[in-house]
Amino acid sequence: MRQQTRFASLLAGALAIAMTVPAHAISINKSISIDDGVETDGQSSVNGSISIGAGAIINGSVDTVNGTIRIDDNARVKDAETVNGSIRVGSGVTADDIGSVNGSIRIGQNVTVDGEVSVVNGKISLDKGTSVADDVSNVNGEIMVTGAEIGGDLTTVNGDVTLEDSAVLRGDLIIEKPGGWGWNRSKRKPKVVIGPGSKVIGSIRLEREVELFISESAEVGGVTGEMSMDDAIRFSGARP
Repeated sequence: MRQQTRFASLLAGALAIAMTVPAHAISINKSISIDDGVETDGQSSVNGSISIGAGAIINGSVDTVNGTIRIDDNARVKDAETVNGSIRVGSGVTADDIGSVNGSIRIGQNVTVDGEVSVVNGKISLDKGTSVADDVSNVNGEIMVTGAEIGGDLTTVNGDVTLEDSAVLRGDLIIEKPGGWGWNRSKRKPKVVIGPGSKVIGSIRLEREVELFISESAEVGGVTGEMSMDDAIRFSGARP
């Protein structure tokens, strides 16, 4: 699974933080705060949160093992990763990859992510004008895409998915079948909503049955797998 690879990468990064001292600043049992407009190298913490001020420039990655990451408006970073903690990204931020193992990821308006956004257990939300060049994925947790664009695939196992406000997914929307690495095999069907004006330029690939709702004004490149387009419930209002 795609998530397995990302999960292993995040844990490997956490182990590196905990067992080695990187070239950039590291904090043990203490949070890190970077002021507005400051330019600095990457930052790492073990058991501490990281806050990046508005307009700050981080010439490296920010990562923590146990703690949240907050990136204020118009800041620039490379990767932002945490193992146990949420990530909050303000408007106008530029980043490469954003990832967490356990914790939600909330990305504001007009954010540019040059890589991917991923979490294992947690909600992902992308706001208006945001662009993610590569994939967006989780295992458990809702994925909400509001007027944003995703260049790769959108993948989940147990999460509900909503594309609204003319969101665009250029790759496939994939609902994977549970199993393979001990996740809870819930019998609940994920809910997938493709809202008015939204587009799935690829296809909706379903490895399990879902509750599928597609607006009459949405564009979808097809439905394959355990269901077909004939199984979708079409709706005409703002929401089903």
